[in-house]
Amino acid sequence: MTIFSKTLLLTAMLAFSLAGCKKETETKQKKVVKIAYLPITHAIPLLATAERIGENPEFQIELVKYSSWPELTDALNTGRVDGASVLVQLATKSKEQGVGLKAVALGHRDGNVVVVKKDINSVAELKGKTFAIPHRQSSHNILLRQMLSDSELSTEDVNVIEMAPPEMPAALAQGQIAGYCVAEPFGAKSVTLGAGKALYNSKQLWPNSICCSLVLTDDFINNYPETAKKFHALYHETSNYMSQNKDFATEVAKKYLTVDDSTLKLSLEWISFDSLTFTREVYSDLSEKMVKFGISANPPKYEDFVTTFDK
Repeated sequence: MTIFSKTLLLTAMLAFSLAGCKKETETKQKKVVKIAYLPITHAIPLLATAERIGENPEFQIELVKYSSWPELTDALNTGRVDGASVLVQLATKSKEQGVGLKAVALGHRDGNVVVVKKDINSVAELKGKTFAIPHRQSSHNILLRQMLSDSELSTEDVNVIEMAPPEMPAALAQGQIAGYCVAEPFGAKSVTLGAGKALYNSKQLWPNSICCSLVLTDDFINNYPETAKKFHALYHETSNYMSQNKDFATEVAKKYLTVDDSTLKLSLEWISFDSLTFTREVYSDLSEKMVKFGISANPPKYEDFVTTFDK
């Protein structure tokens, strides 16, 4: 082999080696977006987004499952995740406490019900009884207070307690509580099991209501602005896709949630994944209700709390 041939061979080998190193470096630099969630119907748009990302060469989504809102909120507030599908009131509370985050989309619309024992036929019959909500900072608390207010009652007339969502159906069946309002599919579970019935759904108490939202940390948005925008766009594309392909939501739910078919079907009948943009009008309505029912004395301003990457 001539010196010239050897030189060409070495050059080719070096180029191949550098290309391999470059590819390896790019792979290592691919951003893994860690998003926290609870295994509930309200998180389906996030779960579906992770399913649709496929072989996306620009970023990956790592879903981080938690079993309670306090655990999830702690992970979000301490920066162990890049974002979360979370109760919007918990997110506003974190913002009030100085945590750097932004709500970038809604998780769903409606999709909550007030479930009571089968022998209760009116709100008045809840007087003096125990009623469960998952957290004081929640739309479920707003729905409870709205229901009581509409019937000229208040939380002083009902023993309101906080309870983990998975425990509520059993607590109702065993008579430990007279009713509850919580994220799906735990409301539908009591109904399909015959242990309770839906006294109200959120559409009757608070039309077009919101509950969970998709939030991202300021660190993630500032350090990976293009990835944040692309993740946000994929999330909305997925919610639109779900609106046109109803069976897709069911497929995703069956993969991530432990729920029987009848419960899931009923749960999905109550919820909407359409139009998940977090608009100023939606936030204004939420803020007014949070102040009215004592959930927040001074919610953060829309500009400080919400970004939709429009600019």
